[in-house]
Amino acid sequence: MNSNKYSICFVLFFFLFLMGMLSFMFLMYFIMMDSVVFLEWEIISFNGLSVVMSILFDWMSLLFMMFVFLISSVVIYYSHSYMLSELNLKRFIILVLLFVISMMLLIVSPNIISILLGWDGLGLISYLLVIYYQNYKSYNAGMLTVLSNRIGDVMILMVISWMMNYGSWNYIFYLELMNNDMEMKMISVMIILAAMTKSAQIPFSSWLPAAMAAPTPVSALVHSSTLVTAGVYLLIRFNLLLGNTLMLKMLLLLSGLTMFMAGISANYEFDLKKIIALSTLSQLGLMMSILSMGLSELAFFHLLTHAMFKALLFMCAGVIIHMMGDMQDIRFMGGLSSYIPLTFLCFSISNMALCGIPFLAGFYSKDLILDLISFSNLNLMVFMLYYISTGLTMFYTIRLIMYLMLGDYNLISIYCLYEEDYTMLSSMFILLFMSVISGGMLSWLIFNYPYMIYLPFNLKMMVIYVSIMGWFMGYLVSNMNIYSMNKFMLTYSLSNFLSLMWFMPMLFTYGISYFFLNFSQNLFKNIDMGWSEIYSGKGFIKIMKKYSNIYIFMQMNSLMIYLFSFIMWIIMSMLFLLLLI
Repeated sequence: MNSNKYSICFVLFFFLFLMGMLSFMFLMYFIMMDSVVFLEWEIISFNGLSVVMSILFDWMSLLFMMFVFLISSVVIYYSHSYMLSELNLKRFIILVLLFVISMMLLIVSPNIISILLGWDGLGLISYLLVIYYQNYKSYNAGMLTVLSNRIGDVMILMVISWMMNYGSWNYIFYLELMNNDMEMKMISVMIILAAMTKSAQIPFSSWLPAAMAAPTPVSALVHSSTLVTAGVYLLIRFNLLLGNTLMLKMLLLLSGLTMFMAGISANYEFDLKKIIALSTLSQLGLMMSILSMGLSELAFFHLLTHAMFKALLFMCAGVIIHMMGDMQDIRFMGGLSSYIPLTFLCFSISNMALCGIPFLAGFYSKDLILDLISFSNLNLMVFMLYYISTGLTMFYTIRLIMYLMLGDYNLISIYCLYEEDYTMLSSMFILLFMSVISGGMLSWLIFNYPYMIYLPFNLKMMVIYVSIMGWFMGYLVSNMNIYSMNKFMLTYSLSNFLSLMWFMPMLFTYGISYFFLNFSQNLFKNIDMGWSEIYSGKGFIKIMKKYSNIYIFMQMNSLMIYLFSFIMWIIMSMLFLLLLI
C-alpha cells in the first residue's frame, strides 16, 4: 500500500474531522449565548455601490458546517480504499476538497455575490467529478448536469442585477420588504427557480439520476449534504422572502409530484446507485414541499438527518459494487448478508432510518413532518401525495433489501466475494453511529421547545399503516420478475411511462437541451463558413431538396392531408370571423 496515497487521505480526514468538532463546540456556545457573528470586508466601492465579502456565523450555518465537515472527512477516508486503483488520487481528493470549500462559501454567505461564487463552484466541480471516469455515459451525464444547473446560475445572476436597486447585495437586510415591494417578489420567484434546478425538482429532475456516473464517494458527498441540498438551504435562508404567493403553491405541487414520481420510478429501477439517487430525489421533494408550507426549521432538521443515512447508504452501495466486480444490477445480487455481515448491518440500518423506523435518525424528522401535515389545512391531493410517497419509500427499500441481502446469490459463475475492507468499514461505522443518534440530538438542538401534536388515533397511526402496506408490496414485488409485474399489475405502456421518470430525461435531453445545442452549433458553423457557402452551390441544393420534399408530401393524393387542410381552413375562418365580430 502506497504510504503517500494513505497520507493525503488520512491528513485531510483528520483536518476535516477536527474542523467538524470545532464547529460543534462553537455551535454549542452560540446556542447557549444566543449569539450571531457577522463579518464584512469591503472589496471595492463605486458610485455608492459597495461590493463586500460577508460571512455570517449563526447556529444554522455552524450546524450545517459541522455535518458537511463530518461527512466529507469520512468520504475522503473511505476514498483511500475505494479509489485505490486510481493513478492520480491527489487530483481526485483536491476536487473533493474544492467541492467542500464551495459548499462552505455558500453556507456562511449572507451576500448574494459570495453565494454565486459558492453556487457556481458547486456546479463546475460537480461537472468535473461526474465526468471523472471519462467515458460516453459520464460525458453525457456531465453535460446534462451542467446545463440543468446553468438555469439556476442565470437566475442568481439576475437576482444580483435586480438587487442593485437596493445599493447592497446583503439580502438579509431586505427580507422584511417582501410584503410591499414588487421587486422583492420578482427576486423571490428567481430564487425559487434557482433552488428548483439545484435540488432537481420537476421539471429539472433528470440530471440527478444521471449524475450517478460519478465515483461512489462523490455520490455519497454530493447526494447527501452538498450539491442537491444547496437549493434547499438557499430557500431556508430566504424563508422570510417566501410569502403566501402563487409561486409557493406551485412549488408545493411540483415538489409533491417530484416525491411521488421518484418513489414510483425507484420501484422499477434495477441499477443500485440509481435507486438510491431516486430516493434522494424523493427526500428532496419532501424538504421542498415542507419549505413551501413555511416550515423552514423542520426542512432544515430533515436535511441534516437525511444527510447522515444517505451518505452511509451510498458507502454501503460502493462496497457492494466493489464486491460484485463493478456490477450495479441488483438482479445479479442476492444472499450478500452471509458474506458481508457488517456492511449488511450498515445498509439495513441506513435503509430503516430512510423509512422512518422509530428511534433512528429519519424517524424524528419524518414523523414530525407527517404529523404537521395531518394537522395543517391542506387539500386531499397534497395529503395523499405525502402519505403515498411515504409508503413508496418503504416499498422500494424492502424491495432493495430483498434483492440484495436475502435469497440466493445469482452470480455463481464469477464468485468474487472477499472479506470486508477495514478502511471502508471504519468510515461507515462513524456514519452508522450518527445515523442512530443524530435525529434525537438534533431535535433538542434545533427546536427550543418540543412539538406536541395531538391527533385522532387513526390519523396518528396513518404513517404505520402506509409503512406496513409499503413493506408488504415491496416483499411481493421482490419475488416476481418484471414481466409478470407488467402482466398482472400494469400494462406495458403505463409501466414504461412510470419507470422512465415520466419521460423527463428524454424530454430534457432531446426535447430542450438538444434543440439549443444544435441551434448554437449551426449558428456558429454558419458564422465560420460564411453565408456564401450556405446559400450558394451545394448549400442551396440542400435547401431546395428539403423544401421540395415538403411540397411533394403536400401534393400527394392522401385523404389525411385533405382532411387536415380542411380542418385548418375551418379553424382559421372561425378565428377570422371572431376577430371581425
